[in-house]
Amino acid sequence: MTTNIIERSVRIILARSFFAQNRLFVIGAAILLTVVLSAVLASWITHYAPTQIVMSDRLSEPSAEHLMGTDRFGRDIFARVLHGGRTSLLVGVCVVLLALFIGGPIGLVAGYFGGKTDLLLMRFSDVFLAFPPLLLPIAITAALGPGLWNAMISLAVSWFPWYARIMRASAMTVRRELYISAARTIGVGHLRILVRHVVPNSLTPVTVQASMDFGFTILAAASLSFVGLGARAPAVEWGLMAADSRTDFLDHWWTALFPGLAIFVTVLAVNLVGDGLRDILDPKQGGRE
Repeated sequence: MTTNIIERSVRIILARSFFAQNRLFVIGAAILLTVVLSAVLASWITHYAPTQIVMSDRLSEPSAEHLMGTDRFGRDIFARVLHGGRTSLLVGVCVVLLALFIGGPIGLVAGYFGGKTDLLLMRFSDVFLAFPPLLLPIAITAALGPGLWNAMISLAVSWFPWYARIMRASAMTVRRELYISAARTIGVGHLRILVRHVVPNSLTPVTVQASMDFGFTILAAASLSFVGLGARAPAVEWGLMAADSRTDFLDHWWTALFPGLAIFVTVLAVNLVGDGLRDILDPKQGGRE
């Protein structure tokens, strides 16, 4: 009995200590978890379908029946915001993972082997960095055709050079370690060294960067949808919802406020999580001693 009380007390103390030292991370994680759960459980939270058209309820103000009001087609904005979270969150995950899968191996090989391999691969990546952040995705999406998946591909192509640079810097640092030299001396192959040693020791900065990029990819995808190059009806996505409200928001403020607020809250939460992860995984970079 006494042992259980001591264990509980220790857990409470550790939890309070963690929260005190990592408030941004805890707050951001709580907000992000709420957003994710709201998107996953959208069908149970509201009984309205996101594409259900009821013209008799068009442009209704927020009320007990429609918590966030309705749009020009009488669709419940609360239901659309919840279901739109699924699309927006999926975009963030897919873009970050795809950019990491493209840029990670490029930076890994460039940093580990160096020389002409490094020069060739990094100059190839620099070509994509020469374009303004949104110009390249717009050009690629326009060439491939409007659509959510094409938008995700275009964003990943414009994002991968950053992961290539981060992975390259980490690989260059790790390859100078003594255990890497020892592994080469005993005849361990390059592939095994990369997989067993270089990659695991290069994940911390990539993880921090990915967590922070997640929110920006959601924002960028919403921007593409806003200009007509991202998600298209009948898909439900926050940027598309904001675009659909362009002609109505001056007289019906709720049509643009709530999709925009959903984007703002999600991006803020992800940035807080990213800052918190940076402080936890790399205290010196985060500014803590």
